[in-house]
Amino acid sequence: MTETAPARKIAFATFVRRALDDARAMRAWTGSEVSRRTGVSRQTINRWIRGDWASDPEVERVAAFCEGLGLNPSTAFAALGWDRTATPRGGASTPPMDPDVEALLRRLVDPAVSDAEKFHIRETIRYLAYRPTLPVDVRNGEEQAG
Repeated sequence: MTETAPARKIAFATFVRRALDDARAMRAWTGSEVSRRTGVSRQTINRWIRGDWASDPEVERVAAFCEGLGLNPSTAFAALGWDRTATPRGGASTPPMDPDVEALLRRLVDPAVSDAEKFHIRETIRYLAYRPTLPVDVRNGEEQAG
């Protein structure tokens, strides 16, 4: 490993932690569910978070982890120092987030908000995220009728 190995381990561990936190907050996935959907064992994910690896993680596993969570693998590769042209998470290419979405995310991580309310927020988000999109002509007709 190189002199920058500790920094790379920290950057990758931070990336993995954020990805897991997002999966928990937005999809209510457990660690087991993340493991099932990505094909990466919980033990491997935990080693990545602890920075407990002597050689670089396998490219295929990192890619599978990212793809299972709907993330761009180049962000993980950048954290590992593999792709210097990639923009790290939170960089200039990240679009601004809607203030209402930010407010919902804050409520989901707020310890003062009840689990029941968090459940309802997640269910509503899931409903909106996965509902079928109306055809353009139907949407236009609704606007004209309203």
